[in-house]
Amino acid sequence: MKGEGKVFFLKSRMKWIGLVGLVLSALSLLVHFLLAGFTDDSISDYSIPVTLFSWRPVFDNPRFNRHTPLYRRLWGPTRHVESLLPYAIPRGYHSDPPARTNGFVFVRIQGGFHEIRNSIPDVVAVSRLLNATLVIPEIQSTTSSKGISSQFKSFAYLYNEEHFMASLAKDVRVVKTLPKNLKWARRKKQIPSFKVSYGSSPYYYLHHVLPVLIKHSVVELVVPNGGCLQAILPGDLEEYQRLRCRVAFHALQFRKEVQELSTKVLQRLRPLGRPFIAYDPGMTREALAYHGCAELFQDVHTELIQHKRAWMIKRGIVKGKLSVDSAEQRLQGLCPLMPEEVGILLRAYGYSWDTIIYVAGGEVFGGQRTLIPLHGMFENVVDRTSLSTGWELAKMYGREAKHKDVRPKTPPSVEEETKHDSSKSIRQRPQPLPPPPARPKYYNIEGWWGWVAESDNEPENTVIELRTNAHKLLWEAIDYVVSVEADVFVPGFDRDGKGHPSFASLVMGHRLYQSASAKTFRPDRKQTAMLLEEIRDHMYEANHTWITSVRKLLKRSILEGLVESSKRSKAFSFLSHPVPECSCIRREHRVSNVSLIEADLGVTHRCPQGMDGVAVQRSKDSKNAEREEELDEEDLSSSGFFFGHKESGGSSNSNNNETVNSEANNKEEGQLEDQEELEGGER
Repeated sequence: MKGEGKVFFLKSRMKWIGLVGLVLSALSLLVHFLLAGFTDDSISDYSIPVTLFSWRPVFDNPRFNRHTPLYRRLWGPTRHVESLLPYAIPRGYHSDPPARTNGFVFVRIQGGFHEIRNSIPDVVAVSRLLNATLVIPEIQSTTSSKGISSQFKSFAYLYNEEHFMASLAKDVRVVKTLPKNLKWARRKKQIPSFKVSYGSSPYYYLHHVLPVLIKHSVVELVVPNGGCLQAILPGDLEEYQRLRCRVAFHALQFRKEVQELSTKVLQRLRPLGRPFIAYDPGMTREALAYHGCAELFQDVHTELIQHKRAWMIKRGIVKGKLSVDSAEQRLQGLCPLMPEEVGILLRAYGYSWDTIIYVAGGEVFGGQRTLIPLHGMFENVVDRTSLSTGWELAKMYGREAKHKDVRPKTPPSVEEETKHDSSKSIRQRPQPLPPPPARPKYYNIEGWWGWVAESDNEPENTVIELRTNAHKLLWEAIDYVVSVEADVFVPGFDRDGKGHPSFASLVMGHRLYQSASAKTFRPDRKQTAMLLEEIRDHMYEANHTWITSVRKLLKRSILEGLVESSKRSKAFSFLSHPVPECSCIRREHRVSNVSLIEADLGVTHRCPQGMDGVAVQRSKDSKNAEREEELDEEDLSSSGFFFGHKESGGSSNSNNNETVNSEANNKEEGQLEDQEELEGGER
């Protein structure tokens, strides 16, 4: 009996242990599911410090001296426009929007990032001009994409809706959607619609759109070309220009996830507090096709550009011929500067091999192969992919549906078609098949560009490609923030595939408004091409005379390029040069700067008294720096072969005397160059 009781006790104990184990397992699964639901909010905070990136900065010297004449020449502010401050507040009578308006304006904006950003301020200005209620604009790059996150709809996919509406509360009435009755009418396509041309005049809106708006209480505006209001407005509409500035530089704030990742990328770009250069190649397929620059590339890339140019000619976008001499276009300054050429210019100007260069502006046509020479000259060439993880990008995209990238099948080969036809007509005694006709095989038809060899028509975008087009808006938003905040900005090209100002133009305009003294190179591409042509046969070796010419060209481009953009770029896009309408002169400014700021840039409005102290200390420092900069030091790139990295110990010691002699011989040349800069700025 005792033995049986003991066995019973052991069996019941095992049952209880098993039951407890099952309960604990169920609780464990429940906890795991709960944690998975809060992954985006909580675990991200713990993953940030241990995130791994593909970029590991390499520097010649970890210590970076910011108190040298060389640093001021390469990275310092432009003294001649330090007195220029942002000021987009209304300067005259500016009434609040009335409670009752003439109706609703519903807008659909087509195009890429820079076209969307250039169009929204125009749309807001038009809404105020028409005394209309603006419905939050619809961005078609997101509405046409399938599978993107349902968390963010259209405008909210890129920008912060609440901030946009709150910032414009005293300028325009803004609502998120149309009323139900008008929303139903729009779905039935019963509301009047206008496809607005680029740079339409205020007269067009007041005499063509306004009567229809008053009659129907709603109009739809389709903006396909990146702008719907002329860049330069009459003097009595100057307040509308400042409204554009308030929209572009204050109301248009990226949504929280984009802004947070942009901030992280900026922090990771400044290891040990070093400055960096933002470089926008501007090499898009559309821009290269529009300006006839196909022969800058080789093989299939030339075919792709020519195919796009033929498409543009067929639709009237391009008026010229299909075949254009790309070499002549390049010498006329109508083609982008290649990354290799930009690298040579920067090295000649004095930037060392360990300078950090951020490649912005979206994808570069030609891929990473085009950037290989730039990587060879600079060790720290990065982009958003090397400064962020896939997990961080996925968090910015939001929860997306899973889709397979199903592409149309490649057309069958001639041999397969012949075999298929022969199988249909089976004979008792089949005859031998004739040899297939000759078929050129210039291209690998398995690649994404294989259709060039097979068809004259481009394949339709797949679901994944449509989603990628929406992602590109977010990528360029990150690049935009980084470029605006960069210590130096270098544009490779400033025109898009329609001849209008591009991503780089908007960045330069934002930098001019926000911090006019930030160093921005605007090189004359025609003069640059002529200089580069001189050393075409020995591009990686240059004498001191050529380097001096390059430095003079780039120094002049900082100020002369600014004046030139006021005449050339502003005629197409106000946001590319929002001066003088959105700027003021600090009262305590240097007399020598009056000519440039007032005469050349046209800024005469004095800043309010409270803004005077913003740059007083900077002005005092610049007076001392002015004398020190006359003793501009020359680095090892003063002459000869200037693209090497760190030299070996023996060669470095043997060249010490040569370096000292080079600096002594070039001191006088450096003084002349700086004196030329001063004279150029004070004209």
